[in-house]
Amino acid sequence: MSIHDKLNALQQLKDQSEAGGGERRIEAQHAKGKLTARERLDLLLDPGSFVELDRFVTHRSTDFGLEDQKILGDGVVTGYGAIDGRQVYVFSQDFTVFGGSLAEAHAEKICKIMDLAVRNGTPVIGLNDSGGARIQEGVASLGGYADIFLRNTKASGVVPQISAILGPCAGGAVYSPAITDFVFMVRGLSYMFVTGPNVVKTVTHADVTTDELGGADTHGTTSGIAHFVHDSELECLQGIRALMGFIPSNNLDSAPVKECEDAADRCDEELLAIVPDNPNKPYDMLDVIHRVVDEGELLQVHAAFAGNLVVGFARLDGRPVGVVANQPAVLAGVLDIAASLKGARFIRFCDAFNIPLVTFEDVPGFLPGVEQEHGGIIKHGAKLLYAYCEATVPKLTVITRKAYGGAYDVMSSKHVGADFNIAWPTAEIAVMGPKAAVEILFRRDIAEAKDPEQKLEELERDYRERFANPYHAAARGYLDDVIDPRETRPRLISALHTLQSKRDKGPPKKHGNIPL
Repeated sequence: MSIHDKLNALQQLKDQSEAGGGERRIEAQHAKGKLTARERLDLLLDPGSFVELDRFVTHRSTDFGLEDQKILGDGVVTGYGAIDGRQVYVFSQDFTVFGGSLAEAHAEKICKIMDLAVRNGTPVIGLNDSGGARIQEGVASLGGYADIFLRNTKASGVVPQISAILGPCAGGAVYSPAITDFVFMVRGLSYMFVTGPNVVKTVTHADVTTDELGGADTHGTTSGIAHFVHDSELECLQGIRALMGFIPSNNLDSAPVKECEDAADRCDEELLAIVPDNPNKPYDMLDVIHRVVDEGELLQVHAAFAGNLVVGFARLDGRPVGVVANQPAVLAGVLDIAASLKGARFIRFCDAFNIPLVTFEDVPGFLPGVEQEHGGIIKHGAKLLYAYCEATVPKLTVITRKAYGGAYDVMSSKHVGADFNIAWPTAEIAVMGPKAAVEILFRRDIAEAKDPEQKLEELERDYRERFANPYHAAARGYLDDVIDPRETRPRLISALHTLQSKRDKGPPKKHGNIPL
């Protein structure tokens, strides 16, 4: 054969690999409202940047007639490309080939790009659309999952790992995305569960639909497994691109700095009117955040889960920061189990990847109740505390109003290693709220008063004037300053610049024992 004949043969094999499971199965994929594995990569990556690896790999199984069903690529497209010019490694499962099922060769392809990603300090993005383990290969397919889990774990905190669930993800397959840093799902398309509706009905006699059990909204609002939920695959893939703009390529790099046209010394008059005069009246902390960060842009993480705590990515003077904020508009901004888990995981990601943390605090305490106590609020709240204490990135805190009790300590106080702590004049820093405090301190005086209600109001008013303010904390150095709210943005940016060269290292150890 001449070289031209060999090149023609090569092109035929390439065409064959790109055809996946064939036209009929591609049409069936489209009929479900789903894109193919390669169409997804075209939308995710910069045009023309994708370089495929292992396109000629096939399975090696000879059982159940599989020796006559070999398809190039074995149900997963792997390689590397770019997002906004920055390299990423990717795999995209192809549901048109054996239902995207994972088998030995399929897993080896994924493991190869994960190894390359860690070796080269490059993020890895997985587009999951799989029927699960390939039953015909038995334990080899189970071993393939375990090989991936091990690499997920070893890569954690070294390179960012992002999972998009763009179809079924069930059984053992769910644990790889669960270990990764961020999970994206699509309404009406994605589902994740360990056991499906039929098994649930058999074991528990409960009737539940696929969507109710493990759909995008279930995991975006109730379980908290999905960090981002979108209405379409296009939105989902664009969301991954947007997230990549805030995070570094690895744990040794800095996050990408963007040229900023929003003045660093910008003050905002509207900040004066956000916190109500009535300390019991709610307000939206997002109004504060949007007026402080660059261009008012905040990419919320877990937007629909544990709404009493806001977490997400923003920029200050072009530099990415992780924002953690109590939300007085939801449950008065209290900390509960869900909020503690949400905050702790986000803080640990930011710390692992050199992203400074900015905390906006207005917290009345931890949520009381039998359900919370029996659910483990002590250990779960301790996770949030542990995450803040463990973090060595620059930590900046703004107290806008309430900072009560243990929650004051937990929310990046000076005592747990925060670098720059400021408060607005509206801040109330105390062991508890004025009403609860005077009811304990002056129980007898109130009981013996001619008008107990009037006495309570007088004592509460006096306590609020004397103690419900930021100046006692500032006098002890627990606050670095009490500022005009309008100056919040320039003061944070100034502090952030001074902290760029921060050095902080804990004692040598293998790893800590976070309260799980």
